[in-house]
Amino acid sequence: MTTAIYTHADCQRHEMGDWHPETPARLEAIEDQLILSRIDQFLDRREAPLADPAELERVHTAAAVDYVREHSHALSLSGEHYHSVDGDTLLNKHSWKAALRAAGAAVAATDAVLAGELDNAFCAVRPPGHHATPGQAMGFCLFNNVAVAARHAIDVHGLERVAVIDFDVHHGNGTEDIFAHDPRVLMVSFFQHPFYPFSGDGPTESHIVNVPVPAYSDGSAVRQLVTEKWLPALHAHQPQMIFISAGFDAHREDDMGQMGLVEADYAWMTRQIMKIADQYAKGRIVSCLEGGYNLSALGRSVVAHLKVLADLE
Repeated sequence: MTTAIYTHADCQRHEMGDWHPETPARLEAIEDQLILSRIDQFLDRREAPLADPAELERVHTAAAVDYVREHSHALSLSGEHYHSVDGDTLLNKHSWKAALRAAGAAVAATDAVLAGELDNAFCAVRPPGHHATPGQAMGFCLFNNVAVAARHAIDVHGLERVAVIDFDVHHGNGTEDIFAHDPRVLMVSFFQHPFYPFSGDGPTESHIVNVPVPAYSDGSAVRQLVTEKWLPALHAHQPQMIFISAGFDAHREDDMGQMGLVEADYAWMTRQIMKIADQYAKGRIVSCLEGGYNLSALGRSVVAHLKVLADLE
């Protein structure tokens, strides 16, 4: 297997204050665990390029893109540290470039996987993306990296069916908003409910498969829902490429949520996803970091995910 990891130092320059859980230290924790696990040497290291704003505008309004650009630029001129987007999402002067790197990693990974250069790829980037709606940054997210990549695969590469798989502890409301009426994109997810952003439990079209789960759900509950809900939908859709919103905050050590997953559960889910990809998508997977705020659990879970992607178990 040829598995790449895309990242960039610019992704660590975006920060929202010492109090904020979505911290640059998240990427440092992943790097530390990659070294400790000794799998770093087996990964193809690639630098995340800057996304073209036109790529962002396939899923976001021009106004939403301009908002991040203009306010980040204004901070660089004013000397002020932050601009508040909402109660828990802030910009600093580096946020625009970091967000372009995060989306650019997802697009570049998509291009490389579809070109046959890579079997799959993991984007170790921040800010995360799955809460970003067409018109609004929110929930720590500025642009919806996975959605940008999925639309790139459809619009530029001509794919007819893709899947977005979201295993973050929070509902990917932005991704659902973007693809709610686009049956080319199957979205399957589970998430703690009721919980931020307090969405995902209503009626949807058939290509949106939301599975709300109560707090304290553990790996056995998740494996059951994957088997009973996700896999039948994925087999029916037969995606030509799979995108993963890889949030690791459903880990039992992560205080951001109240679920009970462990590294073995993330590895198991990744194996199920790879079986689907091998059957219908020539193995093509692009995975993008979303949540995960306990630094040790995050690093260990990403390693478990990557060991499966790179066939290093």
